[in-house]
Amino acid sequence: MYDTLIGNVRVLDGSGGAEYTADVALSGGRIAAIGDLSGQPAGQIINGAGLALAPGFIDVHTHDDTNVIRTPGMLPKLSQGVTTVVVGNCGISASPVSLRGEPPDPMNLLGQRDDFAYPTFADYTRAIEAAHPAVNVAALVGHTALRNNHMDRLDRSATRDEVLAMREQLREALAHGAIGLSTGLAYGSAIEADTAEVKLLAEVLDEFGALYTTHLRSEFAAILEAMQEAFDIALHARVPVVVSHLKCAGAGNWGRTKEVLFKLENAGRMQHVGCDCYPYSASSSTLDLKQVTDEFDIDITWSVPHPEQARRKLSAIAADWGVTLLEAAKRLQPAGAVYHNMHEDDVRRVLSNRLTMVGSDGLPNDPMPHPRLWGAFPRVLGHYSRDVGLFPLPEAVHKMTGLSAARFGLAERGLVRTGFHADLVLFDPATVIDRATFAAPVQTAAGIEAVWVNGVLSYRHGQPTGDRAGRWLPRNGDLRASFAASTPALQEP
Repeated sequence: MYDTLIGNVRVLDGSGGAEYTADVALSGGRIAAIGDLSGQPAGQIINGAGLALAPGFIDVHTHDDTNVIRTPGMLPKLSQGVTTVVVGNCGISASPVSLRGEPPDPMNLLGQRDDFAYPTFADYTRAIEAAHPAVNVAALVGHTALRNNHMDRLDRSATRDEVLAMREQLREALAHGAIGLSTGLAYGSAIEADTAEVKLLAEVLDEFGALYTTHLRSEFAAILEAMQEAFDIALHARVPVVVSHLKCAGAGNWGRTKEVLFKLENAGRMQHVGCDCYPYSASSSTLDLKQVTDEFDIDITWSVPHPEQARRKLSAIAADWGVTLLEAAKRLQPAGAVYHNMHEDDVRRVLSNRLTMVGSDGLPNDPMPHPRLWGAFPRVLGHYSRDVGLFPLPEAVHKMTGLSAARFGLAERGLVRTGFHADLVLFDPATVIDRATFAAPVQTAAGIEAVWVNGVLSYRHGQPTGDRAGRWLPRNGDLRASFAASTPALQEP
């Protein structure tokens, strides 16, 4: 007898191929059978008529590092159909970290000082296993976290001895299953790291067949140069590279995604490259003085010295105080902000590219989070696929499942296949949509009917079941082979 039988459902298997109708049976945490299973006994039978069944969504770009332990219910992700999160992005990770004071910006996005309780990567993996989060967790190691551990200050390049110490800590983390290394070279805590520092550190990735992901040194005017740096680092290390949240930020940069994507695809003829993006035309991070401008709106989401100014536009705060935007931003720091700094056409161009995966980049510790935290994946399905027609539904699912699993080496996940882990989401293609907005961002999505994590029903009818079945997912072998297989070779023009 099967544990669960989902009958007469539209199967979007995560490969990008055509959908089909079938019954899907689950047993022992795995997909036990697919086909005509009518009349077969099961502990629970769910009528899937009119609904679609897909692999659980894989959020490849998250900052859930401490939240999978502190708030293991993970409702912002589970309610979207996300069954696996990749943490440690943008150069910031919860582990391995040893703080001497408060977490430096932007590590403070992950939590307070007490939240960084994992001096070794093994400590972190044990904490995840003990917490039993509702979603699976795979992790990158942050470059800024390593710099924090081995440097007296972060506004300079590391010495060779400091980088060698970082290398040993990275090697230890990779040996304990880390997926790879992430950098956030645009941030003040890492921008003084030169290319040679990152190359020397990234060499360790080659030993393990791990991955390099990067928040580029610039997403503004110098984006092409920043992309070339990323490609050079990965080529030097002989590993795949994923460009994080690819965008053209700043009004003067709008429209440049055509040349940006040409550069990405051209690099893909010589090395393994990919990118992720979130389906919104606004970004969110800490309040960065370099991004203060009057060219687009900037919303303040939190401020330590002036919490009363949260949920207001920077321009309104500056006007009230009778100061410039820059002076107001200085007074508000440390603070968080949403930057409406992208053009919708660029978002659609990047999102629809065949090299692009979906990642939310949500900030779970922000009291007024960007709506992507709660809505990114249903927005791709409902708004961009169904309503806008940017791509067919099977392709939308592929960008959030099969492609992501292959790129990050998540074995036997990301596809609806017999024998694969039963990470699944049941949704209504006619009604699925994000409901989170910039004004009211903490809202669950519509149309997500049920979510299974490792075969356990974890979310149903808009509510978590209370059963948490997520697991720690160590790196699975050499990622170069699965990454290469994820995207057919680009042809010469």
